[in-house]
Amino acid sequence: MPPSLLTPAVRTEALNLTSGELPCYVHDLTALHSHAAAVREALPSSVELYYAAKANPEPEILAALAPWTDGFEVSSGGELGHVRAVLPGRPLAFSGPGKTPGELAAALDAGVERVHAESLHEVRMLVALAGRSHAPGRPPVRVLLRIDPPVPEGLLTGSALTMGGRPTPFGMGIEEAAEALRLLTGEGCEGLEAVGAHAHLASGLDADALLRVAEAIVHAAGELFRGHGTALREVAVGGGMAVDYTRPAERFDWAAYGAGLAALARRNPDVRLRIEPGRALTAYSGWYVTDVLDVKRSHGEDVAVVRGGTHHLRTPAAKGHDQPAEVVPVEAWPHPWPRPEARAGRVTVVGQLCTPKDVLARGLEAPGLRAGDRVVFALAGAYAWNISHRDFLMHPPPGFRFPGRTGTGSPGGR
Repeated sequence: MPPSLLTPAVRTEALNLTSGELPCYVHDLTALHSHAAAVREALPSSVELYYAAKANPEPEILAALAPWTDGFEVSSGGELGHVRAVLPGRPLAFSGPGKTPGELAAALDAGVERVHAESLHEVRMLVALAGRSHAPGRPPVRVLLRIDPPVPEGLLTGSALTMGGRPTPFGMGIEEAAEALRLLTGEGCEGLEAVGAHAHLASGLDADALLRVAEAIVHAAGELFRGHGTALREVAVGGGMAVDYTRPAERFDWAAYGAGLAALARRNPDVRLRIEPGRALTAYSGWYVTDVLDVKRSHGEDVAVVRGGTHHLRTPAAKGHDQPAEVVPVEAWPHPWPRPEARAGRVTVVGQLCTPKDVLARGLEAPGLRAGDRVVFALAGAYAWNISHRDFLMHPPPGFRFPGRTGTGSPGGR
């Protein structure tokens, strides 16, 4: 029998929650604490760890990660304000394409530590806004130019999402980045300091591929800054660590990745390296718990309709996969009518939406699945509720539970 996808705390919650409290997200903070601590331990102390808040911005998640991270990466004015309110004083890096003048002005006024500039236009806006808002004595905002450098052919082809190497809203080509660097190091740039480069080229890569991507990013950033006679001090190589939804027990090889980053840091001793994982930090500590409303036979197959659906858990629809899940049987059946039950061993699990796309998992191994049983979907701790089309059909929102502790380990920040 394969190992359970559930922690003891999640199994307890799945059984104790009433039908009226379902669907419910259960985030095991003890599991998150342990995983984040292990990731931090695998990384060299010279490499900074920022959490990409877009993956899951729940306040309890941010607080649980705070002891093990050096800062947080935010990608909108809304995220910036949210993380600042939850964790005041923690370092932030503001990234993402299409930043508005209002967002950049708010970031400068809030004293955000770093801005990842996505284009020459953003740099021009930053220069104009910083010139008007910079207060004497305030440290300058560190600007990292987001670049789209060349990488070895075929390196990104196996990625789940590709942000570079093709026409994209993310980052600048080297020529545009060189012009941006000239602008940032010229006159009239009070309050800004060009310190390095940032790139996030792909998601879903293994440790070896991500290390090769990191090497390409550092090399391109070094060439860019040396060509301008400016010291390269920081390079953020993004996230993109693979999370395999078809093999939920497997994990990204953080030990190999950490060792490779340590070697890269030794070859570039004057450059501070930074990574910005999101999904790979929080996906494993979140579960979506719901119950079976109906089981029916359709064209020779069993179909189970569960409470909720992809308007709560968007991940399987967004990624086009089957969300890993486990059944927690419930013996009680309080109704006077017969209890629907699956005939075969495998079941397609769908939600309540009026669309054939509301499929959470196909072919789930669930012999004897009955109405009233609980289905618990794993790897639901990232890009799940926060990316869902939650208002479609106006079903009630899910609940949230956060069993466990946030941890009291040594802070990752330096």
